[in-house]
Amino acid sequence: MPFFIELIKEMCSFVGQKNKHNISMKILKKKLSALTLTELMVVLVIIGILILLALPNMKGLFGQAYSLEAKKQLKFLHSLQEGYHAMNFRYSDDFKQLRFEPPKVKANGGDAVYDYEIVNASKQSFLARATATEDFDGDGQLNVWEINQDGQLQEVTLD
Repeated sequence: MPFFIELIKEMCSFVGQKNKHNISMKILKKKLSALTLTELMVVLVIIGILILLALPNMKGLFGQAYSLEAKKQLKFLHSLQEGYHAMNFRYSDDFKQLRFEPPKVKANGGDAVYDYEIVNASKQSFLARATATEDFDGDGQLNVWEINQDGQLQEVTLD
């Protein structure tokens, strides 16, 4: 910021002068304070090291954030099932009847990380499941969530 103030002051002092070429040359030759390429590289290396130190501590947060997708979709599926049950006096085992289109998983060009299915559906009950398509914390287990006709959301397999 001080550089710009000095530059404006310097430009104002040249306003009355007749030789405009000398004015612009004086402004262009003014030395600017800046960082060298080496200093910038050192800063980037330090930032990279800090990210590498913090990343392992954040893995649990990624799993929690991804599980929000499963919870939200299963609750939506539950509300669709309740509407279908009110109209047809039974629960459906078909996504098309419910007009539910599961989000595409990453393997199929989407951005979802859970695969959805209706495990069973009858006149009195239904069970829907969301199974993670990737292992969030690298322990070999995939996260699984389920919801039933009462809207009870349960994490069946922890990841």
